Amino acid sequence: MQRKAETQTIVRKKDNFSEWYSEILKRAKILDIRYPVKGVYVWYPYGYKVRNLVYGILRSLMDKEHEEVLFPLLIPKDELMKEKEHIKGFEDEVFWVTKGGSTELDIPLALRPTSETAIYPVFKVWIRSHRDLPLRIYQIVNTFRYETRHTRPLIRLREITSFKEAHTAHATRADAEEQVKKAVALYKSFFDQLAVPYVITRRPEWDKFPGAEYSIAFDTLMPDGRTMQIGTIHLLGESFARTFDIKYEDENGSLQFVNQTCYGISERCVASVIAIHGDDHGLVLPPTVAPIQVVIVPIVFSRKAGISNNGVESVSVEKACVAVYDELNEAGIRAFVDNSEDRPGAKYYRWEMKGVPLRIEIGPRDLKSNNCEFVRRDNTKRTHVPLSDVVPEVKRTLEGIQGDIHEAAKETLHANIYKNKSEDKMEMEELRRKAEHGIVSLFLCDRERCGQELEDQLGVSVLGKAVAVYEAEEKDKSEGECMICSRKAKRVYVARAY
Repeated sequence: MQRKAETQTIVRKKDNFSEWYSEILKRAKILDIRYPVKGVYVWYPYGYKVRNLVYGILRSLMDKEHEEVLFPLLIPKDELMKEKEHIKGFEDEVFWVTKGGSTELDIPLALRPTSETAIYPVFKVWIRSHRDLPLRIYQIVNTFRYETRHTRPLIRLREITSFKEAHTAHATRADAEEQVKKAVALYKSFFDQLAVPYVITRRPEWDKFPGAEYSIAFDTLMPDGRTMQIGTIHLLGESFARTFDIKYEDENGSLQFVNQTCYGISERCVASVIAIHGDDHGLVLPPTVAPIQVVIVPIVFSRKAGISNNGVESVSVEKACVAVYDELNEAGIRAFVDNSEDRPGAKYYRWEMKGVPLRIEIGPRDLKSNNCEFVRRDNTKRTHVPLSDVVPEVKRTLEGIQGDIHEAAKETLHANIYKNKSEDKMEMEELRRKAEHGIVSLFLCDRERCGQELEDQLGVSVLGKAVAVYEAEEKDKSEGECMICSRKAKRVYVARAY
């Protein structure tokens, strides 16, 4: 009865995603939103462990070809203002430091909204010769943007606490474009390990990163039917190199401008894991990023309940639980024994809320048959497993959970991509209804005027031309007539977006 009463206080995810999301962050101890600055939040220890596991995967991928660095938070105004097109995209979002104590600063300092203008003056010093190229670095830092719209934890913030930004420099444009392809492959691997599905698009010209030649973005579909940008990759070409005079001496002794790329991911990647996989009982964490992959629950009578129990049986059960924990721990599996005095139902509720992928229950009856019981978090399926086979069966089950939740998430995304053919133009009202629930694939020319008209009529954002999606999508007709002007057009995605 206690567990039922507790779960009834959580709104169903499909009824009110926003309320569900806020409640899960609180109950699962991911973020504390009570910090007295709008758009700034505190990581709970459990949430920070999830965050570190997520970024541990990202670091392992980045470290194969990049080196991690750390640049200062403060950027002098004169450096920030050098790249006019770039700062134009951020000028309304910059936090400024204008005083040191009570003294007015000669040059105001910006809290980094992003780090191009902080890093590239140093690139000018580091890069001298073709032997210094390619240069690939990244950092994971906090960034600050004066967000005036409605803030939402991990999704729209004033302090982004976990911004991974990579910056690369190359001898030629071809090398830089090859790096863009590598970045796309790296991000695909990253989000696949999070079991987060995505579409990849080349953003329209009017929505590219300020100062970039073009931008590629990863978007996922949230449970409320809106898309969320979860990763971006930009070909910068020579634009910043010319602004900051970043040149190298080629093999012939001539000075050449470098070609650059940059790409970023924020803690929206954590938000996507929470939002996409969670259910009405709490988090459903992929085993790859679960701080506790297996919780072991002894099934014994509670001393708090005031019920006498067989002390010998209780000791035997607890010893068996510890023995299983030791085996799992030695095998590199993140496990925990819940030997608290709470009733089993209260323990189930707590660990379901925290999204622990697998629960192992061991009671006196199990010991008599040398078994234990597995309970999967994702589908609640119960399985009896011999105690002698616990480690291999846990590994197999965790692998199955990882794959199953990924497949389920991909199926949901694919089911909510609505396509039309050029000869079957949807009426605007029909498009609007479909865009309320997912992503609409349609034909749109590359003129900003047509894109703006479509966005205004439907209340959507043009995500751009698909770069890489599902095989079935790639077989679709890629050219047709623009929905607005009937000119020759490419297939693009549109959706309501965060």
